[in-house]
Amino acid sequence: MGWVLLIAGLALWYGAHMWKRLAPGSRERFGNAGKGVVALLLVVAVVLMVFGYRNAFGPVWWGRSGALVGINNLLMIVAFYIYASGATPPGRPRNWVGTKLRHPQLTGFSIWAFAHLIPNGDLASFVLFGGLLVWALLEIALINRAQPGWTPPEWGGKASEIRIAVIGAVVLIVTMLIHNWLGVTPWG
Repeated sequence: MGWVLLIAGLALWYGAHMWKRLAPGSRERFGNAGKGVVALLLVVAVVLMVFGYRNAFGPVWWGRSGALVGINNLLMIVAFYIYASGATPPGRPRNWVGTKLRHPQLTGFSIWAFAHLIPNGDLASFVLFGGLLVWALLEIALINRAQPGWTPPEWGGKASEIRIAVIGAVVLIVTMLIHNWLGVTPWG
């Protein structure tokens, strides 16, 4: 049953995120209510993926080690900082990284997914984190194809750098607390 939930969660994640890219007319008919539908679908997708992942058993090629967890954790800091670099409304100044990357949130998410593959050498991790990595890279490609031009936003100065660092740190801490609540120790 774990595999069914995991794959259903991934499929729902893909479908909810790509709805407006692959079926824009359908998405437009929902108007602003479509945002709520997408949000609900994503919550259900995450719940399915969590329960599915915890109950999907298969081959294990390697296990967690201190070195692999350390690499993962360093990449998590980078991923959350880059992800937070996109946490600025369109047209507003960004931090330096946000002025260099067109898709900082998808790039940060990609680093997050890849980093989770390093200490988790089991099939369920490859399906979950590998599937999410493929989704993020596919989203980047679809956006770039639909909107080929990009004008980098302006740099917001030191205040922007501090704001993004604080946002990234807060989200990282909250994520660590959620991991602990789920019974996964992210730093060990």
